[in-house]
Formats: sequence, C-alpha cells, structure tokens
Amino acid sequence: MTKEKSKQQVLEELRKRKGEYVSGEELSRRLGLSRTAIWKHIKALRRDGYQISACTRRGYTLLCIPDRLYPEEVTAGLKTTWLGRPFYYYEEVGSTNQVAKDLAEQGAPHGAAVLAEGQTSGRGRLGRGWLSPAGKGIWLSLVLRPRVAPWQLPQLSLLAAVGVASAIKEITGLEVGIKWPNDILSRGKKLCGILTEMRAEVEITQYVILGIGLNVNLDIEDFTRDLWPLATSLKLELGWEVPRLPLLQSLLYHLEGWYQIWEKEGFVPVRESWKKASVTLGRLVKVEAGNEVYEGRAIDIDGEGRLLVEGADHTLRRFTYGEVTLRI
Repeated sequence: MTKEKSKQQVLEELRKRKGEYVSGEELSRRLGLSRTAIWKHIKALRRDGYQISACTRRGYTLLCIPDRLYPEEVTAGLKTTWLGRPFYYYEEVGSTNQVAKDLAEQGAPHGAAVLAEGQTSGRGRLGRGWLSPAGKGIWLSLVLRPRVAPWQLPQLSLLAAVGVASAIKEITGLEVGIKWPNDILSRGKKLCGILTEMRAEVEITQYVILGIGLNVNLDIEDFTRDLWPLATSLKLELGWEVPRLPLLQSLLYHLEGWYQIWEKEGFVPVRESWKKASVTLGRLVKVEAGNEVYEGRAIDIDGEGRLLVEGADHTLRRFTYGEVTLRI
C-alpha cells in the first residue's frame, strides 16, 4: 500500500467518526498500520489543512476540513455516475483546458475532470484571459466525448450555462441570468465564463473540452480596476463566503443531469430552461461576429442554439457565435 493510499484511509476513518475521538490503537488495528505510521499521516493531513485534534488516552478527531477541492473530498460526496470520474487535481496550472486537452489526446475517458486551485494563464472566450486566483474560484475543465454530430456541439455551451445556473441556485439561492451563449451574470456583471474547445472531423466528434471559470470568493481587490464594472463574484453578490466543495459537487451533478437529458431528449428541454434564465432575449443587442457588427433585438434562440436577432428593417439574422453587448 502506498503512503498516499494509507493516508487517505486514515482520513476516511476520521471522516466516518467526525466529532468523535478514535484511538491510535483502533486506527492501527483497523488499517494494519503501525502507531508511528498513523501519527505521520495525521501530521501530513494537518499540513494539508485538516484540523485534527489529538487527545491523550482518547485519540484523534477530525474537527474541520480545509477549503480545498481535494479529490478525496470531492468524490466522497459526489452524486454523479460518471462526471468527475476520474478527478485530476492540481495546485496550479497554466490552463485547466490545456491540461484536459492533453489528457483527452492521451485517451482520458468521457467525464474526466481537471481542477486547479489557481491558473496562471486561464483562458476565456475570444482569446481573452481569465483571472484565476488560487483558492477563490472553481477553475474546472471537463473531457466529454458526445456521440453527436459536430454541428450539434454548440448546444453544449448553452447546456453548461443551464447547469451552472442550477447549481448556483441550489447552493446559494441566488437567481442568475444567462447572456447568450453562456455567460452567467448577476446584476449585469459576469460571474462565470464557459469555454468549449473541440476536436472533430466532418461527421465524428473526438472530444470536447468544457472549461468553466466560476468566481466564488473573490474580493473586489482581486479584480483589476478595469474589471470592476464588468465582473463580480458570489461572495460580492451575497455578502458571505460560499463553501466551494458543495458548490463544485452540485455543479458536476447538475451538469451530468442536463447532459443526460440532452442525450435522451435532445436540445428542446435545454432550450426551454435556457430561455427562462436568459437576460438576452427581448433586449436590444449589438453582436460582433468576426469583422461584422450587427444591431437589433434578440428575439429567440433556434433549435441549434443560434441567436436570432431582428434588425430595424425587420431582417432576421442567425448567429452561431459572436460577442453580445446588451443595450439599455
């Protein structure tokens, strides 16, 4: 048995008896480890941020787990069947999307998740950077291998927005809005960005990397001054720190649920839920798509997830991609 594996077994025993003391002798007997090995694992867990009390003649008790998204903590309470399994955890990477892409090329399975406490080169849509301070958000990328034609893949980004909004509502009670295609907003400011990257041929999808950057506990000082009017976090919106672990578990659960609905029933139920949360439809918008700029009223999304915009001359345009600015 590896040291890491035996350390996780010690943690699991303490987790089962959280709030109660368990003696070193009992841990030693249950796990087949020496008392010295048990103590070394306790010290290692404390270094990882776990609050463990030691009391003579009583043993050890787990008081509190750290606000870290360790694989053992995520999977311990995860209700998904396949999403987030396996779960790859990093203290810091350049970009979780790039790590996930590399893993996908190496054969990582459908549902694999890559999470980092911090990113140094986080990426957003249209080549923009994404601020990713350590320990303050959910910086996550998923490997998906959908059995659909490539033309259907843009639907995934709208599906992801519905899943993120559902998780935020479940854990915090906050009602958020979705700006086409997948920006999550609160009071007009961006809470979460979603980036999809894919490898596909004409009729075959090899994989999709679904990247999610959710601002959880960022303070105003964490944002650069130019982002103050544009970005926010759950902490800033709610006035209290949001526990990241249950939020991540809820996020994976809702994403898996909506993905399975999409597989079985198609885009229709996703489309209806997206429309209910939309802050785009019915608004005057400016759409920048490549070198083209078009203004009009956003009236709907179609069965493929494209945005329908009606111009002043009543001409109807459909957009598969583009940057949308909401007009007052």
